[in-house]
Amino acid sequence: MTDNKTEIFDENAVLVGLITMSQNEKKAKEYLDELAFLAETAGAYPQKKFLQKLDYPNSNTFVGPGKLEEIKNYIKDREEDEEEKIGLVIFDDELSAKQLRNIEKELEIKVLDRTNLILDIFAKRAQTAHAKTQVELAQYKYLLPRLTRMWTHLERQRGGIGMRGPGETQIETDRRIILDKISLLKNELKSIDKQKSTQRKNRGKMVRVALVGYTNVGKSTIMNMLSKSDVFAENKLFATLDTTVRKVTIENLPFLLSDTVGFIRKLPHDLIESFKSTLDEVREADLLVHVVDISHPTFEDQIEVVEKTLHEIDNTEKPTILVFNKTDAFSYIPKDEDDLTPKLKENYSLDELKKTWIAKMSENCIFISAKERSNLEEFKSLLYNKVKEIHVTRFPYNDFLYQKYDDITE
Repeated sequence: MTDNKTEIFDENAVLVGLITMSQNEKKAKEYLDELAFLAETAGAYPQKKFLQKLDYPNSNTFVGPGKLEEIKNYIKDREEDEEEKIGLVIFDDELSAKQLRNIEKELEIKVLDRTNLILDIFAKRAQTAHAKTQVELAQYKYLLPRLTRMWTHLERQRGGIGMRGPGETQIETDRRIILDKISLLKNELKSIDKQKSTQRKNRGKMVRVALVGYTNVGKSTIMNMLSKSDVFAENKLFATLDTTVRKVTIENLPFLLSDTVGFIRKLPHDLIESFKSTLDEVREADLLVHVVDISHPTFEDQIEVVEKTLHEIDNTEKPTILVFNKTDAFSYIPKDEDDLTPKLKENYSLDELKKTWIAKMSENCIFISAKERSNLEEFKSLLYNKVKEIHVTRFPYNDFLYQKYDDITE
């Protein structure tokens, strides 16, 4: 999260999260930090964070009445100051239509939940017709159960001469319109998917490698480095939405490399459903390169999120290389020699982590810095060997040629 407002933001935001039986204080704070990064990516400055400890979310207002009153007072205290004025409140979980309606009524300000915020970022980032259609579909699916909140100010359509309609309420009319729109978008996606499928078939039997990982771990930077292309890369969440495919050649071996959309905790289910077609590249890949930000304090949780999401998309086991990126940004807190308490995650040095993960993953694990271009030749060599293993099983007559080439280059 940005420490000062050097960047220009559209509006100030307040962030709200819960400490529950299933989410301890440490995890709740991590989620709020990630929500702050999401808010900044969307163009909002996260001015204040509110956390409350509850066994489970309040069914009416998510947080308790006292905490809601505290948030309301904080917003009101800043109404007169244009620079400090709060423009929206963002909650770290998906809110029901009832919760949204009650919170907006109490706070008298724009309210978003985590899902709506992610959808907004996706809508801004979408460039191609494919991505735009997928985001729009997810938005309509999100909107459908929340129509009540939008039309609470309307009563039944007016009757009288010339006004006798089918007797539907405005919400019923809108629900029908949205259902029709969802059906239309699904058909559009089927048509686009058919075109994409044809494109994939036309690529022949080349080995396919897919870059996967949490959002903002450096997949696009690695893509640019390997393919010498200019895929958009930025230190923001979801910089890549559309899957980019490039032909890459390492030594004498060509293969296809795809850069896919990053994953995130609490990724909206409708978004996963809508983007499954984009992630066909993952399903059809022969090899996955799982990129991890080793400098992130909860990188192991991020690995778990990615693996869980990949299982939702395609539950078949695929050969995987674990690439720990951003070693240049890694830092740790060494323990004092007199400290006899057990080591925490933040007390492990990079060398200790390397030994741990290399012992677990064997040669399917490597540590690099794409930014500083360190250990890249070793990474390319590992990738070359893994792709070659797949290639020679598909084209066994090429095995002799590769063996001969390797002998010459040694």
